[in-house]
Amino acid sequence: MPFITNKNKKISVDIFYEDYGQGQPVILIHGWPLSRKSWEHQVWKIVESGYRCISYDRRGFGISSAPWDGYDYSSLASDLHELILHLKLEDVIIVGFSMGGGEVVRYCTDYGTDNVAKVALISSIIPLVKQKDDNPSGVPESALNDIKDALENDRVGFLKEFSKGFYNFEDNKDKVSQAQLDYDFIVASHASPRGTIEAAKAWMHTDFRDELQYVNVPTLIVHGDADGTVPIETSANQAAKGIKNNTFKVIKGAPHGLNITHKEELNKILIDFLNE
Repeated sequence: MPFITNKNKKISVDIFYEDYGQGQPVILIHGWPLSRKSWEHQVWKIVESGYRCISYDRRGFGISSAPWDGYDYSSLASDLHELILHLKLEDVIIVGFSMGGGEVVRYCTDYGTDNVAKVALISSIIPLVKQKDDNPSGVPESALNDIKDALENDRVGFLKEFSKGFYNFEDNKDKVSQAQLDYDFIVASHASPRGTIEAAKAWMHTDFRDELQYVNVPTLIVHGDADGTVPIETSANQAAKGIKNNTFKVIKGAPHGLNITHKEELNKILIDFLNE
């Protein structure tokens, strides 16, 4: 089974990855609280379109190592960096979904973009989730604390309900099955309890607004205007203003988990961007 080992910051972490296809490498970074498996409907399309597609499990999730600490975004980006070095990838395209958008931006900040051709932010948390005086559309800290408390007190109970909002399930029963919700719950519930909480703290509280300047390659931004998990006003709308060279696509009626509910539309947008 393919793993790379990252010994950054004196913590040895084994990161599991899948590597399919040939051509220009496209790296997929999954959202919270899932794993690389969430990219199922994108991987085959990317490979079919002539690209090398690499997806991996964030530390603490899937079958990657689950250290006690090291879930800050610089540590997470160091896993991405080690993967690129280990596989000797060049001219890479990095795609981040939801929380994964943070690794994309922090990678550009910490390691630069000399080896990056393009990036994509899909339903991304970038640049800031939390409500602040200068970010009034953000999620109130009290609501974020409620999530943290729920994870600490009844993690699996919280995760069982979380995916319903992830997909706006009541409005999209024709696009997402109960089996998909069950599948997501299985994936999320098997993640590290500590990793799930610490990673949540990272996406809740990290402010990337000053880092948008380092995203200086062609960037695709895709977001659903019905995203109730990561509201478009505090994320994609701001990212599109802060990243100079971007293509911004809004999918009408799409929830957070548009990689499932609107997979055909997302795939077309993504492949067109890769081919440009």
